Amino acid sequence: MAPRRAPRTAPRMGPRTGPRTQPHAALRAGPEPHLAPGRPHIGALDGLRGLAVAAVLLFHAGHLPGGFLGVDLFFVLSGFLITGLLLEELGGHGRPALVAFWGRRARRLLPALTVMVIATLLLAWAFAPPAMLGPALDDAPWVAAQSVNWHFIGERIGYWNASGTRLFAHLWSIGVEWQFYLAWPLVVAVAGRGRGGQRRVAVVAVAGALVSLLLMIRLGVAVDTTRAYEGTDTRAFSLLLGAAAATAPHFGPHFGPVRDAVAALPRAAADAICAVLLGGLCAAWLLTAGEKAPGLFQGGMFAHSLGCAVLIALLARSPDGRAGRVIGSAVPRRLGELSYSLYLWHWPVYLLLPRPPAGNWVWDWGWTLLAVGLSLLAAVVSKAAVEDPVRLRTRWATGRRGWAALAVAGAVAAGLWAAIPRPVPGAGTVDVSRLDQL
Repeated sequence: MAPRRAPRTAPRMGPRTGPRTQPHAALRAGPEPHLAPGRPHIGALDGLRGLAVAAVLLFHAGHLPGGFLGVDLFFVLSGFLITGLLLEELGGHGRPALVAFWGRRARRLLPALTVMVIATLLLAWAFAPPAMLGPALDDAPWVAAQSVNWHFIGERIGYWNASGTRLFAHLWSIGVEWQFYLAWPLVVAVAGRGRGGQRRVAVVAVAGALVSLLLMIRLGVAVDTTRAYEGTDTRAFSLLLGAAAATAPHFGPHFGPVRDAVAALPRAAADAICAVLLGGLCAAWLLTAGEKAPGLFQGGMFAHSLGCAVLIALLARSPDGRAGRVIGSAVPRRLGELSYSLYLWHWPVYLLLPRPPAGNWVWDWGWTLLAVGLSLLAAVVSKAAVEDPVRLRTRWATGRRGWAALAVAGAVAAGLWAAIPRPVPGAGTVDVSRLDQL
């Protein structure tokens, strides 16, 4: 779910049922669905989310050149988890409960997003220059419509060279996920019906991923690769590869060749493959030099997503192996539990927090630690005050009261957006040091 790095000159466990695995009603972090009661909660997948969000934070701070690929790991995880949920509902009830699914997605994503947008607009009004406040006001309605990625594409707002003053630039990926959440359950409901439905879902997912890859290859040759990078169609392969990986045996008995290949691996071999894949992902994050990396849009990003999908399928199959225990250890797991809020908050913090001039690595890392610390604080408050009450269904967040609270928050956001005076065109100057961020 991100704009490239901020410019260097600007910007459960409850009782254990096995290592890092526990029964739980919901995967608690990131934009993934709530699972049915009794399904196992896999700590290693939380850990992967933690690693992904850490990569994105370091990338945006200017310390990890390929950390933007952590967004692909988020996408693959989302495709894997929601498809597993939908297939389970198909197996248990004959059809997925689509309205309930979309309601859970709205409760999971929208409250924290709404609060972040309100707070960011207020902070921008108080502290940001006109060159930052104006675009934030322009982008906010598209954020509310969950289509800001297509707004950036349509307005030719270059992802790689113009988002240093866009406070909501990172929300392109949330838009992609939301659009996938709207469309893919309908596909699963149709393709997954009847005998052999799960195999058909896998075939559709793989075929769709290949079509998406071809679109990225075709569009990725442009001078400005924003269309290829932010398009829902060109990024769908990551989500669809995750969906294909959800045909692993963790989610049921009828999964064909994927099941056979994964289930036949001894635990030691699975651990070894996980270690190699994780090392490869980390190497890609460390060595990929932004959008100019050779082959990135000609299959490199697809290969990265495929590696993520295989890693996730293996961890879901053997979460209590050595790899699962390491990836699902306390620090990455806790980061993963905060990953959605942390992703939402970090980019506005990065842009609004003044940054010292580049050239002194001590000051540079000091700024990074301060920015990450403030982002973590905002994420913890958001999780405790907004996300957890909604997830745990406290009184104000349940039933009609919950929808009323969301409607009031949306009305407040809309009223604030309308009330904030638009900057006078030409007022202030653009901080050109921020424009080299991508």
